[in-house]
Amino acid sequence: MTSQRPGGTVWLGRHEIGRIGYGAMQLEHVDTAAATAVLRRAVELGVNHVDTASFYGHTTVNQHLRAALHPYDDLVIVSKVGARRVDTPARLALAQRPAQLREQVHLDLESLDLDQIPVVNLRRADQGPGLIASGDDVVPLDDQLAELIALRDEGLIGAIGLSNVSIAQLQQALPAGIVCVQNAYSVLDRSSEELLTLCAAHDIAWIPYFPLGSAFDRIPSPTDLPAVQKIATRLNTTPAAICLAWILVHDKHTALIPGTRTIAHLEDNLRTADVELDDQSLAELDALV
Repeated sequence: MTSQRPGGTVWLGRHEIGRIGYGAMQLEHVDTAAATAVLRRAVELGVNHVDTASFYGHTTVNQHLRAALHPYDDLVIVSKVGARRVDTPARLALAQRPAQLREQVHLDLESLDLDQIPVVNLRRADQGPGLIASGDDVVPLDDQLAELIALRDEGLIGAIGLSNVSIAQLQQALPAGIVCVQNAYSVLDRSSEELLTLCAAHDIAWIPYFPLGSAFDRIPSPTDLPAVQKIATRLNTTPAAICLAWILVHDKHTALIPGTRTIAHLEDNLRTADVELDDQSLAELDALV
């Protein structure tokens, strides 16, 4: 294992993590051997921040993590709650009620074989992308935070994060001691820019999802933009690396969790740390919005 962290480091609560981590969601679609190869290669390359969830394949991804990396050494395992896996074409259903949040934490603890989940993100469902709450699934944020605080007090989780939230919701949650926020964000989609600014003001880690768009949610990828492709050619790298590098440069509180199921793509993602955006490239990327 290397002592260097890809892209430098940022603080996630009390944990110092590499600014390029690994999002494990795609490992739902591979067997244990393939998952183990990717995960162990990530750790060899300095990754110490892995993002998962119990609803990634009925704990399939957590089981891959356990088989490949347990007892995890200095890895920071981050999970999320707010949804559950169901055997329907939709695959996911919301699980926003406090008792359901607790159930998901216990699923993580059991499937990962941990006594404590270092960080648990609460995924709100007031807006897209993804499922939007209605009826009994509409739960006050304070009720959810109270349950997560209780879980933290019991030592079952180490810290609380938020996902898919508004500025008002983060402000409401600040007294709970939020350590990170995950929202959709990219060089093309900066609708959460003010939220990033608020995170930076409170030293809260900003961990964007969909930094390269999403085919599943029909979110355009900035890698398709001619301007991005031109910069990639000029700097002899890939459009994806350009888009990810911009996020790292844009604010020092950011960390990335790009996901993949192949070692080759993993290594490409981590090469983002070597991309140096010159002033001209930064100006062109900043102007895309």
